[in-house]
Amino acid sequence: MDKVNVINILLVEDDTLDVMDARRTLDRMDILYKMHVAKNGEEALAYLREASRYGGDRPDIILLDLNMPKMNGIELLTNIRMLEEWKDTKVFIITTSEEKEDKELTQKLGVSGYIVKPLKFNNPSSIDSFNLMIDLLNIKNKS
Repeated sequence: MDKVNVINILLVEDDTLDVMDARRTLDRMDILYKMHVAKNGEEALAYLREASRYGGDRPDIILLDLNMPKMNGIELLTNIRMLEEWKDTKVFIITTSEEKEDKELTQKLGVSGYIVKPLKFNNPSSIDSFNLMIDLLNIKNKS
């Protein structure tokens, strides 16, 4: 029997409508995924630490909004890159911000892509959204 590959996604997003949009978009791709949603960077960091400590679901990909309360996306990304266990995790920024400074800073922090909302795969307006789709499909097809 073939092993079913479930993609673990950590979505760090404080806007409920954007969470629903991300789920709908992923559902349309016909990918089996499990998504944990954190409403800010503090929740996401706590989730990652708990996954490390207790062997919980490790995210294959982190989808990260930049503008959030308590701990924003850049602060979280800085923390993730300092943690040995998580520093190589694929992170895609999904944000409404088209600020050049945000793009440059997140690139220095090693993001896999920078996608301006709304998240849409069926009409990839940027190479980064296409790269995310490819990464998701590659993870899906891993043995």
